[in-house]
Amino acid sequence: LCIPTAFVSYTGEALDKKTPLLRSMNALSGQAIRILKLFGKDVDYVSTTVGPEQEYFLIKKEDYEARQDLILTGRTLFGAPSAKGQELEEHYFGVIRPEVSAFMKELDEELWKLGIPAKTKHNEVAPCQHELAPIFDTTNVAIDHNLLTMEMMKKIAPKYGLVCLQHEKPFEGVNGSGKHNNWSMSTTHENLLDPGDTPMENLQFLVFLAAVIKAVDEYADLLRTSVATPGNDHRLGANEAPPAIISIFVGEELEAVIDAIASDSPYAGPVKMKMDLGVDVLPKFSKDTTDRNRTSPFAFTGNKFEFRMPGSAENLSDCNTILNTAVAKELKGYADELEKADDFTSAAIALVKRTIRDHRRVIFNGNGYTAEWEEEAAKRGLPNKKNTPAALPALIEPKNIALMEDFGVLTKVEMESRYEVEMEHYSKIINIEALTMLEMARKQLLPAVNAYMSEVANTAASKLAVSENLSVRSETKALTRLSADADAMSDAVDELQAAVDAAKALSDESARPSPSTTTFCPRWTPSRAAADDAETICGEGLLASAQLQQDALLRLIFTYQRRIKHHRLRRLSEPFSFSYFLHQPEDLPLYRGRPLGVF
Repeated sequence: LCIPTAFVSYTGEALDKKTPLLRSMNALSGQAIRILKLFGKDVDYVSTTVGPEQEYFLIKKEDYEARQDLILTGRTLFGAPSAKGQELEEHYFGVIRPEVSAFMKELDEELWKLGIPAKTKHNEVAPCQHELAPIFDTTNVAIDHNLLTMEMMKKIAPKYGLVCLQHEKPFEGVNGSGKHNNWSMSTTHENLLDPGDTPMENLQFLVFLAAVIKAVDEYADLLRTSVATPGNDHRLGANEAPPAIISIFVGEELEAVIDAIASDSPYAGPVKMKMDLGVDVLPKFSKDTTDRNRTSPFAFTGNKFEFRMPGSAENLSDCNTILNTAVAKELKGYADELEKADDFTSAAIALVKRTIRDHRRVIFNGNGYTAEWEEEAAKRGLPNKKNTPAALPALIEPKNIALMEDFGVLTKVEMESRYEVEMEHYSKIINIEALTMLEMARKQLLPAVNAYMSEVANTAASKLAVSENLSVRSETKALTRLSADADAMSDAVDELQAAVDAAKALSDESARPSPSTTTFCPRWTPSRAAADDAETICGEGLLASAQLQQDALLRLIFTYQRRIKHHRLRRLSEPFSFSYFLHQPEDLPLYRGRPLGVF
């Protein structure tokens, strides 16, 4: 199997993700050409372009191999948080560690050999989290490149004693990983989503913008299915990723344009302001009017839309297939109407105005993380499918099947098969996580907790044997708390096992996700809570067999913050950078018995 590859069945059905993607690109191109012809432009093809931002974690190989849950599920199922996480943001703003920098350098070189234009790389918010972004390319090529990039990351990481994690949420309590999909439409000469200096007067841009707004609003449920995975369910709406509600952010300038169009009022866009930093040696520059909103799932960022909901492990073909086809449908409706108009300009303005008024509800420039927005979105009638089983049925909604069939992208049979496959995949992933949790709890965690309780009880008995006047209050408190945790873990394990057995008894694989979601997940929450609490009490090393979360991730994260190689120490005449001391991996020299980096 090589990338790129397309698969079809003996009877002609598409079995892959590439074939529908190519069909959707042709569908959009055909309708966009019709619109451009009305503007007096003769073009052969309109391409959609994508620039995927790939986030990932790099952790030490020995820590990975000690974690049964990381190996089997890609994420930690147990593990108390460290006292220090990502709250200081020192990883995000710090320098890249040398071993990671070396990994990135080799990765770039190998990707360039494959013709992949890898460009930007940097630390991300969570410790040990990083990002790579290439130069944008034609959609199908960009997605092939992204899949090869993911493969190369995993191949190269072991050379540096590392493992590359591409799960959407490998560690609880710190940010997960996404894959932002920067999407646009262009000819060989122009970007159709470039507003220019005067977006209010750029009718061509407004027509294409209106088509995207309408497409996202009408097919938000279908677009949501493209990012519905078990791993992404842990990430969406968790204050590091957009919520499950699909809305569009357009920025201050475009919002003023949209408001003026919708209300028939004069356009009063933002005034170009000069930034004066109050320092003579720094130049003055214009303030950017295309402000960013990291909480929006579908944001306009200057000359493209950034779809931020996809998870790091996903194939971007699905979301781009749906987006291309939905926009093609709206452009077709526009072309059918405008081709019959006597006055094209007036008809186009009226069409844009009608679209904005009818679909204004999907535009939201505020904070998407708040509970207030969830309430407001419900009032607006926007769908809010919070997990994969709730989202996937949109694949077999009649209107969505009609969309795909009308443009020859997918047939009803192909849509139904994708629904069944995705439901089965979700069910199996959840089942694997449940079985892994059961095995770890029974074979590692409960024995370790019981062993430590035995030690504490023996200590208390020894003290009382010496003298009944010796206090055993601390031992009693520890035993009481650990005993409660062990009982809670044991009860949760029994309940989780019952849920696994009940799901296994279901004959229809696609029917399993609903019980899995409503039964499995609530059952493993108390099991983890009890185990994580016990971990904070048990003596150092007694839970080593479990190798809990702070061992696998946070021990790796913070050990290098105390180490720095002697020959890399900066001269005193150079500017002091605390982040420099926090991100060196080698042995830290000592000065009078104290680590040098602490001064």
